[in-house]
Amino acid sequence: MGRFLLISLSLATGLAAVYPGASAWAQASTGLQAGSGDLSLKGAEKLWLEKNRELQQARIAVKAAEADRVTANEAPNPQLTLSSTSLNPRTGIGGGSLREKRADSVIRIDQQIERGGKRELRTKTAGALVQAAREDLQESLRQGRMQLVSAYWDLRQAQERLSLAQDTAELYHRTIRATELRLKVGDVAAADLARLKVEAARADNDARGAVSDLAQAQSALAYQLGREIRAADLVATDPWPALNGGEASPTAQSQALDQRPDVRAAQARVEAAEHARDLARANRSRDISVGVQFEHFPEPDQSANNTYGVSVSVPLFLRHSYEGEIARAEADLEQAREALDQVRGQAQTDLAQAASQLASARERRQRLEGGLLQDAERAAKAAEFAYTKGASSLVDLLDARRTLKAVQLDGVGLRADYAKALAAWEAAQGK
Repeated sequence: MGRFLLISLSLATGLAAVYPGASAWAQASTGLQAGSGDLSLKGAEKLWLEKNRELQQARIAVKAAEADRVTANEAPNPQLTLSSTSLNPRTGIGGGSLREKRADSVIRIDQQIERGGKRELRTKTAGALVQAAREDLQESLRQGRMQLVSAYWDLRQAQERLSLAQDTAELYHRTIRATELRLKVGDVAAADLARLKVEAARADNDARGAVSDLAQAQSALAYQLGREIRAADLVATDPWPALNGGEASPTAQSQALDQRPDVRAAQARVEAAEHARDLARANRSRDISVGVQFEHFPEPDQSANNTYGVSVSVPLFLRHSYEGEIARAEADLEQAREALDQVRGQAQTDLAQAASQLASARERRQRLEGGLLQDAERAAKAAEFAYTKGASSLVDLLDARRTLKAVQLDGVGLRADYAKALAAWEAAQGK
């Protein structure tokens, strides 16, 4: 009786590792204890907004577009010309003050005057491109947040998979120790002990692979946060998101489609292309250049001869009338409209796929949490109890453990799938 009590106590201690409440040994060996690397999803989003490189590049692109708008709104600067003519190398320029030199001195100012509303059209084009750049930034936020959330839940999944793998390995090692006691008293065959050692080795390999998977998940999230050096410290602490409806009416989906930043960016580029087309057409309105000048030339009798002049310069459209520029602007506008249709179609596809994936992930998770996991746990507990009492074989015990482990891993995967599908659904709506 004492022998069976000792064996049962040893197995029961190991059995606790495969059910809720991970062992302290598993936590210590993976660094999952509370520490400075604990990270909530909101905390991750805050770091991501501050440190993510792609977001920084998108913000710089907005600044560049705003600078282009300032440039587009600039009117042509006047041109100042200073010249000296009628210089005779034989007679020289004579003596006396500068005003008395025998040279024709000219001061001239020219100003180009734009016609056809070119400046206004340039500014409108640049303004639309600024709006497109801002929407591109919002699109980077939309896509980046989805990638961040996915990386966060991948880390949470890797943590739980590692915990399960280590708990399973620890359980096998405890079972081996208990079986060695039973072998000494002749309660089990040596073949059973050998089979357990094989299963323990496989569990150890699974645990080692889970360690590698955790490191990869930490690195992926650390890159998103700009914290590659401290990747090994990251621990996802948020619980899995609760199940919710996640449905949207066709009207709501249509409204969400129009509010997506990638769609709005494409619309802004169509507007910019329209203004650029109008600007190309405006080139047919001739710009004129007006000039005024003052000319000074001293006469031989030392009297000053000052004259004034004005000029107007107008281009002659003899070689071309900007047909090529206009045709190119028309083609760019057509291309922008096609791009808008493409983006809207892709957004509609994303929305439909995200809704389908979310519904599937929700259904599979509901099925798991509706009793499948509890049934597997009860079956495993019964198999453990029966084995300690000698009422079942080792094969039955191993089968029950494998089934439980598979269901537990499926549970982790299904919760991760639902969390990422929910993030994709929100992103597809432009959130």
